Amino acid sequence: MGRYVGAIDQGTTSSRFILFDRDGRILAIDQREHEQITPRAGWVEHDAAEIWRRTREVIGGALDSCDAEADDIEAVGITNQRETTVVWERESGEPIHNAIVWQDTRTAGLIRELAGDHGVDRLREAVGLPLSTYFSGPKLAWILDNVGGARERAEAGELAFGTMDSWVLWNLTGGGDGGTHVTDVTNASRTMLMDLETLDWHEPSLELMGIPRSLLPEIRSSSETYAEATDTAIAGRPVAGILGDQQAALFGQACFARGDAKNTYGTGSFLLVNTGEQIVRTEKLLTTLGYQLGDEPASYVLEGSIAVTGALVQWLRDRLGIISEAAEVEELARSVDDNGGVYFVPAFSGLFAPRWRDDARGVIVGLTAYANRGHIARAALEATAWQTKEVVDAANEVVDAPFAELRVDGGMTANELLMQFQANVLGVPVIRPAVTETTALGAAYAAGLSTGFWADQDELRERWAEDKRWEPRMDESERDEQFGRWQKAVERSLDLAD
Repeated sequence: MGRYVGAIDQGTTSSRFILFDRDGRILAIDQREHEQITPRAGWVEHDAAEIWRRTREVIGGALDSCDAEADDIEAVGITNQRETTVVWERESGEPIHNAIVWQDTRTAGLIRELAGDHGVDRLREAVGLPLSTYFSGPKLAWILDNVGGARERAEAGELAFGTMDSWVLWNLTGGGDGGTHVTDVTNASRTMLMDLETLDWHEPSLELMGIPRSLLPEIRSSSETYAEATDTAIAGRPVAGILGDQQAALFGQACFARGDAKNTYGTGSFLLVNTGEQIVRTEKLLTTLGYQLGDEPASYVLEGSIAVTGALVQWLRDRLGIISEAAEVEELARSVDDNGGVYFVPAFSGLFAPRWRDDARGVIVGLTAYANRGHIARAALEATAWQTKEVVDAANEVVDAPFAELRVDGGMTANELLMQFQANVLGVPVIRPAVTETTALGAAYAAGLSTGFWADQDELRERWAEDKRWEPRMDESERDEQFGRWQKAVERSLDLAD
């Protein structure tokens, strides 16, 4: 048996390869960024060929940085930015258009057209999602309608569609020379094209969006051997786990029981609550797949997706220039005692959960002559915590067991001011784990369980360890008063875009 499990983590801004040992500790890591392409307002694209090159580079880079060889690797898992959509030629492997990223809003007009008189929830009972620019199905329909000859070629079986897991796996296992074209249930559940109950493609959704079934990958579980890698430094090793990034973080946090919850703070933030084998539906949150291990029944989750959290700190750095490094935001926010009455709603491309308003735009409210850049920085951090409170409240309305604690991960958990404020506004402890690379770890766990590297979920649960805990320190009346002001600020952000 190999000594390590590898994880390919194909994210929104970079690709990484990480090797984990049996205790979930990191042996080696390599990371490379890729270009963010913004051809016009609201459009966000990636060069899928560049992403595959970066993936090859990080696999080689991680192995070169340590004494491990391919034979030391038991299995490889893949985790990925979800919803990002790529269509490629089956024969040549060339993408026919840049990948359209999950943040992209070019399909807003198509969404209104698809909703028609039925409204945005016309497919929700079957697929768990509202019609939204966020998901892959409408992005795929856009490519078919806007790239010359794409629809005809798709119907002739010449093209393949995938989210980034499918793209990476196909290339890793041979590409045009016999590459494996599959996805797992978690990624399939983010397309708006999969039936939550049958875990198969949903014909009425395909028909509505005009998508030929021949384009689509086969849907498989999140933990099984799909194929062996034939390319890169890990040739010959089984690829045995796939999880969309947020589901991977849930799995890496060992949130295996009904009611367990985690929040990942990245470019956006994503709250996932495990609902076990029960499909729980609510208009405020997404109903989606948590994971499926081999032939076992699938586990479902409720998800609260927040579009802009870490991206707001990047905006303060890159657009306003009030900080030069993202980490400086905490020090700047600590330069004031409170937000000075300033609230920042970062609805740069609309609001996701629990409001689902694509007509919202960013606003800063409560400004007086007293306000300074410290107050704006503090309001930006607090916006992340308030948005998280909204999705936690929405989950507590429908999940039997209210949250007793929140497990957190992602880059922003290094910001202790934010983590303390998050505990304050939730009124429950916020807990950061010892291993913060939970997304890659979750993909590694899925692959390692499949091959017997780890025995079962109980063994994984035992490996989870707490690093730091923040207890709430705000009384209820103060929390309610500030939350009321936040909600007023959100109202100001609505109906600002056509």
